[in-house]
Amino acid sequence: MTLSLVRPPCALGGDIEAVVTTRAGGVSATPWDSLNLGDHVGDTARSVAENRERLQQALGVERIQWLRQVHGRDCVYVGADTIGVPTADAAWTDRGDVALGILTADCVPVVLAAPRLGIVGVAHAGWRGLVGGVLEALVAALPVKPHDLVAWLGPAIGPGAYQVDETVARAVLALPEGDTLWARAAIDDSGSIATDPRFRLDLFVLAALLLGRAGVPTVGCERLCTHDDPRFFSHRRATAKGEPTTGRFATLAWKSS
Repeated sequence: MTLSLVRPPCALGGDIEAVVTTRAGGVSATPWDSLNLGDHVGDTARSVAENRERLQQALGVERIQWLRQVHGRDCVYVGADTIGVPTADAAWTDRGDVALGILTADCVPVVLAAPRLGIVGVAHAGWRGLVGGVLEALVAALPVKPHDLVAWLGPAIGPGAYQVDETVARAVLALPEGDTLWARAAIDDSGSIATDPRFRLDLFVLAALLLGRAGVPTVGCERLCTHDDPRFFSHRRATAKGEPTTGRFATLAWKSS
């Protein structure tokens, strides 16, 4: 089976490329079937290595830089001397010999690009990363003005399937202008944060709002929901089915020349 890749419907500009993998085209067995790229979810190291090799060959890149993601806000520059797998949730590069990879199964994968300058960045943005400032950290790390950037949000869990609790609500509300962010990004399923807190959070909207507040003028998003779209791995979907674990798909971005 060949790899099935999803691309942004509109070009990011310049020589910046981006793709999202699906579950198809790998060698992993159930419940990681089949193109699991996560090396921390119980799949065999051999299967993950083979899947990553297939992906690299399909993209035609010299190497893929993965991250050890921890739901934080650290951002790293990927250069010729980058060794191993840095612990970070965002990365950027101006090199043409490396693709940056983010692993997700419901969180928002974010691509940032300055196409005229040949700079690209990626971020792993679940609710913890969003309220923790990972997007702002990536924007600040890039050696360009925010208004020169374009962003694209890959597949993530949609608000119809993403119920959150009071902890998440209060974390968003604690942000600067948090009331405004919450009012635009959340749907109240219960009517009271104090008595019976149940909410649905739109991570796409929250990410776009935070990027806009950081000065990024253009944010593309097709709102592909990982929970509802069986092409992608989804932690919440697996949990609802009683499955102990699931795989991870990747969002990758790179400078093609």
